[in-house]
Amino acid sequence: MTEQAPHGVDPHIPNAARMYDFFLGGKDNFKADRDLAELVLSVMPEIREGTKQNRALIGRVVQYLCEQGITQFLDLGSGLPAQENVHEVAHRFNPDAHVVYVDNDPVVAAHGRALLADPSRVTMVEADVRRPAEVLARPEVKALLDFDRPVAVLMMFLLHLVPDEDDPQKFVAAYRDALAPGSYLAITHVAGDAAPAVTQRISEFYRQANSPFCPRSYEEVASFFGDFELIPPGLATGLGPEVVWPFADLEATMFLDEDFARLGLAGIGRKP
Repeated sequence: MTEQAPHGVDPHIPNAARMYDFFLGGKDNFKADRDLAELVLSVMPEIREGTKQNRALIGRVVQYLCEQGITQFLDLGSGLPAQENVHEVAHRFNPDAHVVYVDNDPVVAAHGRALLADPSRVTMVEADVRRPAEVLARPEVKALLDFDRPVAVLMMFLLHLVPDEDDPQKFVAAYRDALAPGSYLAITHVAGDAAPAVTQRISEFYRQANSPFCPRSYEEVASFFGDFELIPPGLATGLGPEVVWPFADLEATMFLDEDFARLGLAGIGRKP
């Protein structure tokens, strides 16, 4: 990407979504994003592979949800388009699935709209996921998603970029409350109690970006699910014989570094 940016986007300010794109090997990022991403890699070089595995996890989660009969997806904080986007995986299992992407980054929104060719099944909404009432009231969302039927809400690699002062527990609860029984909530989140010295250094780097970096404890992440029933084995890391598909790909090599594997938490909850 050249340093020419869409109106309203400052290419000199690092952005978490574009850094994520860089970690994935993408080209939709600016020099400021790459410079900060390289600082993060200097502390945790495994994050590049971890980001790719998180991307693969999203595909497995969507496949699992399709197999449970889910046909509607709300992907919050979707980030820049990459390989195996949610709608691509969903349509492989159900061509009639409806997918709504939501992100507040104009670059993400512009690329998302350029990618999506079928507005009758997939749409990109530029909105702030921290304002659920506004997101759920958007005409594009209401046109594609019927909240009287089960919907899967995805918050993948999102909530650890939201500080406590934005009250993520409150807005996540609002999304849960809007869902019909049989709906699902899927979350991936960085654990704050696995390698605190490393995550603290990364948090300091992210303060230079437009998004903070806020790892949380196992208990804090689990509380995002409220009274939803977590599918086995519950909130999972990349470790342990109890970690099964879709949280782990049993045919692929997972993290070799146990400390790094403990940094990732993933869960899927079902609304009773």
